[in-house]
Amino acid sequence: MAKKSSSGAANGLESLFVDGLKDLYYAEKKILKTLPKMAKAAQSQEVGAAFEKHRTETEAQVDRLEQ
Repeated sequence: MAKKSSSGAANGLESLFVDGLKDLYYAEKKILKTLPKMAKAAQSQEVGAAFEKHRTETEAQVDRLEQ
């Protein structure tokens, strides 16, 4: 079995990293659509506020991923 060159391994790691970022971006965008509904449906004010806080944090994470 032939050894991979170090640049081949680096390309594989970079590809894995990029795929992971794409997965995170997709998940964060999905939760952004759902969090307002969850906040509205919350049974308590505290839970609703927690969902809203999480939405704000998630928006910042999406912004970072887009950069």
